[in-house]
Amino acid sequence: MARRLADWHPEQARALPWRNAPAGERDAYAVWISEIMAQQTRIETVIDYFHRWMVRFPTVEALAAADQQDVLKLWQGLGYYARARNLHKAAQIVVDQLGGSLPRSRAEILALPGIGEYTAGAILSMAFGQPEPILDGNVKRVLSRVWDIDQPISETETLNRLWVLAREIAESSAPGAAGVVNEGLMELGATICVPQNPRCLICPLNDLCLAAARGVQNDRPVIPPKKQTPHYDVAAGVIWRGDPFHSDLLIAQRPQDGLLGGLWEFPGGKLEADDADLPACLRREIAEELGVLIDVGAPVTVVKHAYTHFRITLHAFHARLIEGEPQAIGCADWRWVTLEMLDAFPFPVTDQKIIAAVRKQVAESR
Repeated sequence: MARRLADWHPEQARALPWRNAPAGERDAYAVWISEIMAQQTRIETVIDYFHRWMVRFPTVEALAAADQQDVLKLWQGLGYYARARNLHKAAQIVVDQLGGSLPRSRAEILALPGIGEYTAGAILSMAFGQPEPILDGNVKRVLSRVWDIDQPISETETLNRLWVLAREIAESSAPGAAGVVNEGLMELGATICVPQNPRCLICPLNDLCLAAARGVQNDRPVIPPKKQTPHYDVAAGVIWRGDPFHSDLLIAQRPQDGLLGGLWEFPGGKLEADDADLPACLRREIAEELGVLIDVGAPVTVVKHAYTHFRITLHAFHARLIEGEPQAIGCADWRWVTLEMLDAFPFPVTDQKIIAAVRKQVAESR
């Protein structure tokens, strides 16, 4: 497998901006950034983000010196914002404590925030040529088919077995070639050994694949049934200090240690079972989060969005401050801003849609 992947990958690899040198000889910082960005994100989406990131933060020193808000703003739209916060924290550790270079030992690199087993293996093999394994979704699928693993992919025993196989492949690679082999495994899963109707006839591992030989390739890996995803109704307030469309807006910063930490939003909260209606929920949440009273007005928009473990329907309303001065009670910070100033702040995709709806309403009112 290692020999075939090492021969196959250089001829078949897609041209991606972080592949600016042979695997095993690449800039460790670029490998790190690309791998973190690619987690749970389509490669086509990552390309533009990677280009912009490397222009703005071309080195680990540049990233470490940046303001977190600038980092989050550049990450805006990629989701899973803890990845960006951890990149920033880890860069500061690398610069302040490790002389500006990512460590070459597995234990040291795993100690950095946001770097797990997969990312560590990617950096160590693709930047430093070390025989360390990787195991992402594409690699899991390839190995599950080659070995015809009929146990659910999410079970601990199955994952442990896959890690053992991935390490055996990396360690059986020619000296310095584990990065090429690892990347070949990922590329094979992304382009040939795809989830549905894999292209087995042109696969370089076809005659080694037990699932293909037994005709069960479409049944591997074994995916357990998905659990029903919870749904929540959420209310958010576009709170004006005076007349709607003609005064400042109130925005709040989410706590650093929670979902979407460090990002800004139109404040509000989840509709509870005992809430009479969305406006009542919104008034209560604003009072608890910012210590002010508001008058809830006309709807702005309704946004549906799915997170990893739950879905929301976000109902945004215009509102007006009627009593009190905002306080950071249930949020990290707050600001009064103009509509034009909103572009300077990092917002989740849901709130970006609210901003677009408000701007459309303002334009139509003129």
